Amino acid sequence: MGEFELINHYFAAAPCAQGGEGVVLGIGDDCALLDLPPGEQLAVSTDTLVAGVHFPALCDPFLLGQRSLAVAASDLAAMGAQPVAFTLALTLPDVGAAWLEGYAQGLQRMAGHCGLSLVGGDTTRGPLSLTLTVMGRVPAGQALRRRGAQPGDLLCVGGALGNAAGALPLVLGTRQVADDIAEPLLAHYWSPTPQFSLGRQLRGRASAALDISDGLLADCGHIAKASAVALQIDLAQVPVSPALVALLGLHAAQQTALNGGDDYVLAFTLPPAHLAALQRSSTACHVIGRVLAGQGVTVRDAEGRDVTPTQRGYQHFSEAP
Repeated sequence: MGEFELINHYFAAAPCAQGGEGVVLGIGDDCALLDLPPGEQLAVSTDTLVAGVHFPALCDPFLLGQRSLAVAASDLAAMGAQPVAFTLALTLPDVGAAWLEGYAQGLQRMAGHCGLSLVGGDTTRGPLSLTLTVMGRVPAGQALRRRGAQPGDLLCVGGALGNAAGALPLVLGTRQVADDIAEPLLAHYWSPTPQFSLGRQLRGRASAALDISDGLLADCGHIAKASAVALQIDLAQVPVSPALVALLGLHAAQQTALNGGDDYVLAFTLPPAHLAALQRSSTACHVIGRVLAGQGVTVRDAEGRDVTPTQRGYQHFSEAP
């Protein structure tokens, strides 16, 4: 099957490629055409996932289709954007019908969940890699950014952390556990849920925000640097799931929540005056610390002792133990 037959069969005919709000012209011409309402800006982000680095070379293509779009779309949520469209560039070692069918179905499932229309892309031969560019719209001047945190703000996250990192040995097949523990962790790894609703609710409230992809400590470091402030995390307040605690124990679960990657949960700073209103409208708001004058990120235990780990951030798939 040639390039154009592949595109037409597996992707151009998919429901997510039939246009949607804001899509004037999709697949079929040299460029897609998007239409933004007056007073809105286009938010754009690109992610590349490489086999053996960001996902196991041998994995379920349906799950990979879900995951590859979700991790890219999470960047739109982090900016407070409304999803509009995406493009897909596929590099494939060969054209396998079963793999392409499964991947396209997983991609369609996540596109429908996110409200994203497929409007173009490219295919080529080579080692398996996936590059997705996502586009969203946000009212002018209301996009969430990493800079803007102020001393006195609260540090918050949008949900439990560490689940995807905890799932990694299960993904690799190096550990087996009971289904009631494995299933929620694997679901978070293969099908993260971009927090679009929370992102939109943070417009005009959060002083800074991003999505956690490289681990809480590493990504909070980006906010601290961009905002020229210090962030202090209260370890006891960092949310961890019962499944992660059952898998690792509380201490190891907390350390995984600090350093594990692939959470795709929003981290944000919030003036205290906005906390009550946000918590009334969203359950996805957990206060885990505060913003101080200074620089860097530190972690304190319940007694106020500095327990900041030396390791910070996600280690790529090929480096996993």
